[in-house]
Amino acid sequence: MEFSGYLMSGEQPAARIEKNCVEPLDRSRMPLYLVSGGDFETWLVGRAIDRHRPNSRILKKVLRLTDSSDTAAVLRAHAATITDCFWVKSGDEPNLSYEQIRFREDTFAEIALTGSFSSYSREYELERTGGRSPELTNTGSFEKCWRLEEEGWWLYKSGNPLERFSELFIAKLGKAMGFAMAEYLPDGQYVKTRDFTGGRLNFEPAEALVGEEEDYGFNYERLTALRPELGRQYLDILYLDALCFNMDRHTQNYGLLRDQHTGEILRMAPNFDNNIALISRGYGPDARQTNGLLMEFFLELLEEKGLTYESPALNEETVRILAENTLPEEDINRTYVAEMVMERWQRMERRLHPTQEQAGQRFPEL
Repeated sequence: MEFSGYLMSGEQPAARIEKNCVEPLDRSRMPLYLVSGGDFETWLVGRAIDRHRPNSRILKKVLRLTDSSDTAAVLRAHAATITDCFWVKSGDEPNLSYEQIRFREDTFAEIALTGSFSSYSREYELERTGGRSPELTNTGSFEKCWRLEEEGWWLYKSGNPLERFSELFIAKLGKAMGFAMAEYLPDGQYVKTRDFTGGRLNFEPAEALVGEEEDYGFNYERLTALRPELGRQYLDILYLDALCFNMDRHTQNYGLLRDQHTGEILRMAPNFDNNIALISRGYGPDARQTNGLLMEFFLELLEEKGLTYESPALNEETVRILAENTLPEEDINRTYVAEMVMERWQRMERRLHPTQEQAGQRFPEL
């Protein structure tokens, strides 16, 4: 695929694209991946809906995308997404504006989430929306969709009860411990999370900085080189991953928030995407003897970089109440959850503060 036109940031041209070659016009408003010399087509297809999701194939048929490639899907949406203001327009669309292509409807949300399209009039919907949908640039392997509600855009995601419980419980636990967490709520057989950019910020996945490199030390160095406080915020994400055994942290499900107008990096995005953690893959034989691999990785990072980390205090009553108040209608072994989290916290505390007595009462009970 060869594309010629403009990479846009809202209504402002950020770069000229000539046969996939990027000529910067305003680096401060370009995606970080392209600022660092990344390949334009790679950036483009990285914004595409996962073609392996069954509902992705159904959605493309409904939208009459005869070309099922990632490139075709992204270009149908002008590469626009809900979580940033980047998009592209070709050279034969000189008068096209962001207001014309930005998403204002969730017409195809149900199709993307459930695969059901029996209630839609295809001709009418395609004519009205131009065949564009935020679902075409809604990445990730789980079936999901964007829905527009009174408070703004919310991402709905499917999952079994253990996955949904893990996502919701970790969001509550992290917030109670003082971490920056994305807001998650239950909704029937789904969980939903509010768009944390609010339509005013750009989310840039860590992949824009580090590619697929998941080494903690490498990521820490790249982030602190941008802003020292980002390193501390990254440690908070790693600590909670270790505490709740999130093995699914990768460079697309954490990242940075930037000012849409100036391009300034403001902070790490809130912690999100914890549905493949905790008990999502079932219960082990003993809640007090769970795998310590992520804890070792975290502690090795601290030792390697000569860092200290002041972990939040925690107590079992708090964890138990949070577990009881998460999906109370589902059959969840909440005793197992509380024992698992507390034992892992205590294990971490013994390593982080080997000379201090364990004092879990600093954290208020709920």
